[in-house]
Amino acid sequence: MLRLGNILLWIATAIILCQTRPNVKLNSLSSSGLRSDCAANVMRLSLDKALAVGNQLEVEAINGTKHILLTPRMAVQCGYSMESDPWGNTRIYTSLMGCFVDNKDDATFNVGLRLQMYGENPSDVVSHDVSQTCSYTRWASREILCDRNYMEVSHHMASLDAEAKGQTRDGKDEKLNAKLEASGASQGIWKMTFYTPEPVAMVLQEAEQAGYAAKTTSSRLVMRSPYNTAETYSEDVAGVPMEVFRRLERSQMAARGYTLSTTDFHIVVEIPVGSPDGYYKSHAPDYQYHITYFVEPMLEDDTVPETRVFSVLLGTFLHDVELRNITFSTGVLTVEESNAKGFTVQEHSLANGSKSFSLQVPFDADVVLKHNPERLVTSYFLPLIFALIVLPEETPFGLPVDLQASLQDIVLPIMAGTCDQNQFYISVKFGSHGSNLKAIVGPRELTAEMAEDYDFYENGTHLSLILPYTAKDAVFELLTAESVKSRIDLLLLDRANDWVLADLYLACYFPLKSTECHPNGTMTAVAVKVESTRDLKPSQLTLKDQSCTPQFSDDRVAYFAFRVDTCGTTRTFFDNYMMYENEIRLSYNNAKGAANTSPVDPDYRQTISCFYVVNETQTVAFSAKPRTYEPAAEIGTGQLMVQMRLSQDPSYELFYQAEDYPVVKYLQQPLYFEVELMHSTDPSLELIAENCWATLYEDRTSLPSWDIIVDSCENRNDSYATIFHPVGSESRVLVPSHIKRFSVKMFTFTKDDEVLKDQIYVHCDAVICDASSQADGSCRGQCVHPPGQSYSRPAGVKKERRSTDSTRQRQISTGAIILYNL
Repeated sequence: MLRLGNILLWIATAIILCQTRPNVKLNSLSSSGLRSDCAANVMRLSLDKALAVGNQLEVEAINGTKHILLTPRMAVQCGYSMESDPWGNTRIYTSLMGCFVDNKDDATFNVGLRLQMYGENPSDVVSHDVSQTCSYTRWASREILCDRNYMEVSHHMASLDAEAKGQTRDGKDEKLNAKLEASGASQGIWKMTFYTPEPVAMVLQEAEQAGYAAKTTSSRLVMRSPYNTAETYSEDVAGVPMEVFRRLERSQMAARGYTLSTTDFHIVVEIPVGSPDGYYKSHAPDYQYHITYFVEPMLEDDTVPETRVFSVLLGTFLHDVELRNITFSTGVLTVEESNAKGFTVQEHSLANGSKSFSLQVPFDADVVLKHNPERLVTSYFLPLIFALIVLPEETPFGLPVDLQASLQDIVLPIMAGTCDQNQFYISVKFGSHGSNLKAIVGPRELTAEMAEDYDFYENGTHLSLILPYTAKDAVFELLTAESVKSRIDLLLLDRANDWVLADLYLACYFPLKSTECHPNGTMTAVAVKVESTRDLKPSQLTLKDQSCTPQFSDDRVAYFAFRVDTCGTTRTFFDNYMMYENEIRLSYNNAKGAANTSPVDPDYRQTISCFYVVNETQTVAFSAKPRTYEPAAEIGTGQLMVQMRLSQDPSYELFYQAEDYPVVKYLQQPLYFEVELMHSTDPSLELIAENCWATLYEDRTSLPSWDIIVDSCENRNDSYATIFHPVGSESRVLVPSHIKRFSVKMFTFTKDDEVLKDQIYVHCDAVICDASSQADGSCRGQCVHPPGQSYSRPAGVKKERRSTDSTRQRQISTGAIILYNL
């Protein structure tokens, strides 16, 4: 059965007035020899000896835009104190109820200080502005603070709260207000009574002149007193001199149920269960519900963030208290287990027979929780429950505490990048986050599929990427006559908060001829979609004559090929050369063949030009000598000539010349071949393209190779089959049977999904036969076989020549055809 009664608390006066604090949550932040943190109801600012020793220090309170010099008298009245240790370190304390603290509903407090350091030369002044925000909500109903130069007490104002909600005063209000104004009561405080122990009454103005300070906040009444005023007196408690300053009247203590009495050695405070000075905690041992009421002992946090170790002091306790175990975030450990795990748990015996306990835990221990409130700051959390017992009864009790420290210790990743003529190379050295990063390549988050395409490599400390400059996630910034400027953006983000930890914007120029001028009077040009024209569709680009559209296009590039006397190309003569000029444009009028009639410039325009030298004289030297005999005719033999040419388009009107090679083509762009019997008008002869194949190298017998035509027919093993084109009579074609035409799509040789080389050579074996002779079995025609005969070669079978008379077989090859990589 739950029994509620009074708790009889025996505790030394020094602890009541100077050490008792509720369970605290601490936050410390370091910077260049200064460290501020919140310790219960005070803000503490620490200066290491490197800043303090040898300098004269002045402290100013920051109140909005004003700076108030804290003189000794001002510091006492307003809640500021300072101390130095024998090693030269200095600490400055500010009461959260101080005069110049920005108080938000008695819960959030913004403290600002300016430190002025004066050296030996008065003109050598170094200033440091410090600001700290503290949160403190576990106010006792009566909070007592004994600092080095003053005593402070604050009390919850329940009665004033009730008045603020609408309760009225009696008819004496008007007279009371007049007295308040006459007394100078700026805080709504009119009169106070000091017990010395005899009562001494003062109005607010008199009290302030005597060195006291008093004010009200949204919910509390605050009183502050120096130690040396006439209204304070000294008492010895167990041989310790104590300064006593009473603010509460006996009637107020009685209303709370508090009793205060003294013996020769102690002050006895009797606190009812349920008072604001403690708190309740539920328990359910043996499946029965119990409630425990706690009044906390003192916790002192000695953590210095730079040491990366939590350090907390628990106590003091009487000699009959023992620490049994500590509950961490990962579980419960005994004192022995804690020490074995690398933590330091110690018991400290004091001269008066009491004891305290200390605990030290490294920041990197697995029991410490952490997160990043800011990009460069890590906050470390150590939630604890100390389990103690009282001997000899072995009565257990627990003490929860949450420790927190913040440190600017984030090491950011470092990125670097280089380029060659074709690719971007990016390397990353990991920082504090390790590989737990989100990588954004261009507009997309890096996925496993992208990583495979971009040669992603990671070894725990570094990662690397290799991207072609034409990668989907790269952008083109600028196109020049000889190069294109491509850029890749890489962002590394914190996965939890999406903070940018590192960024790299790598831009390089890569070789690319945007315009090429050919001796046969044709021009080729490339247009690319640059970053400033993101909405451009290359397929909609045309030349000046809008009927001239790209021969090839995708979502990033358009490729044009045309004769200089077509597509609206203009010609301009100069002294010794002429210029052909056209434009790649996106016109407003997209009707085919219509001119751009817009009064303004087109949406997109790229000028392309070719220059040709004119009136150039070539000198040919020759010599002659007399013939010693007259020429005579002899009977001779001749060879039938066969040539293979690559047409520029399916019309088979324009062909690439020897000086045009290597010819550049896009992947899967059709290649139009023509094989022709030259210098013959014999209609009885027929040309058959017997076997054709592609190789990686110029040598027609080299490997690897791929069949294009097998036994005069297309290769059925090829998913992109060869297409034969009929040849009819036309002005250029005198004997159609002397010509064979076929096309195949541009391809490359690969191994393990890697391109071996971006070029191919095409070779053919052509047979000349007598179409008028039934005995010539080779003249069945192109791709004509007896029924049931297969015309595909099994994979891996080597090509062999037909057993045809070599006088009728011709071997022909093309120059290099290069895959265009853009």
